Amino acid sequence: MQILTKNNFNSWKIAQNLTPKNIIKKVSDSGLRGRGGANFLTGKKWELSYPAQYLIVNSDESEPGRFKDKFILEKNPELVIEGIAIAMRATNAKTTYIYLREEYKEYKKSLEKIVKKINLNVSVIVGAGSYICGEETAILNSLEGLRPESRKKPPYPSEFGLFGKKTVINNLETIARIPLVFSDSFDKDLLLFSISGDVEKPGVYELKEGIKLFELLSLVGSHDSKAIFFGASGGCIKTDKNISLSYENINKMGGFFETGIIVVDKSKSIPDMCRSIIQFFNEENCGKCVPCREGNFRLLQLFQVILKRRWKKEEFEIIKNLALHIPYGSQCALGESSTLHLQTALKYFKNEFDSLIF
Repeated sequence: MQILTKNNFNSWKIAQNLTPKNIIKKVSDSGLRGRGGANFLTGKKWELSYPAQYLIVNSDESEPGRFKDKFILEKNPELVIEGIAIAMRATNAKTTYIYLREEYKEYKKSLEKIVKKINLNVSVIVGAGSYICGEETAILNSLEGLRPESRKKPPYPSEFGLFGKKTVINNLETIARIPLVFSDSFDKDLLLFSISGDVEKPGVYELKEGIKLFELLSLVGSHDSKAIFFGASGGCIKTDKNISLSYENINKMGGFFETGIIVVDKSKSIPDMCRSIIQFFNEENCGKCVPCREGNFRLLQLFQVILKRRWKKEEFEIIKNLALHIPYGSQCALGESSTLHLQTALKYFKNEFDSLIF
């Protein structure tokens, strides 16, 4: 696995002899994109933010089915700190905050120990367990001691970020990939996949974007799958073994490509899976936007109905309308993606929902 490379800060030694402009060009030319979900070019983000005051490394990894950042923190935290050193030089950032989800607090001491090896202002902050803090403006509020909820954009963090200063926010895997950019063997298409669900060999796999679904399922030991969910927010698709797992292809199918893949076999109910995800969003939304807050609450009520009886036709119509309209009234990516699992499930597994209607 490339992400497990023990680099011994060799890339940092090279970067110290380069100008910020040249480092940004190196990262841009590499084609490295953000690994937090947005898939935005890392070099372009740095260029837009320069000169930044703050760098935030976002490891508030709370998406169901995703645990790739934990893998890096456990197996190769030195690469993260080296990436931070390079990113701070490239963006001119004076202070870095590594934001860990509360469940990852066990890695705080090991990160702080490595930070002492370099003369940089890096602090490790442990969140309070809120999923919304994975959103780039909610994390700013959290660090400022405010209620963790999203902010309107624009302005973007690159213009008006932490404490009103220009701020770069990168996912932890993105930062860990930075030192590898300086290696001749760097491959921009390698991604960390977190695989869970109905498989024999769950875990983290480093695979190329565009891998065929049948290759992935064979690798993890899945023999009777009918669907895969891209975390909670990326939607779901039917198991078509010829599908290429890429951002472009999955987006064309109505989903959103996430590397946290949950495999579902034929013994499971898709409506039951959706009910679990609805409950997740009902508990984790920040409560700021009425469509997201009230819409997901109403969806949960309606999905709890099928624990006792079938839906009436008018109840199912409400479900379809809520799935369609909640995203349009929501301010941040959480609300906008909170019903994508339901939209795609209704598209690809309509028969399972129809069987639950009077």
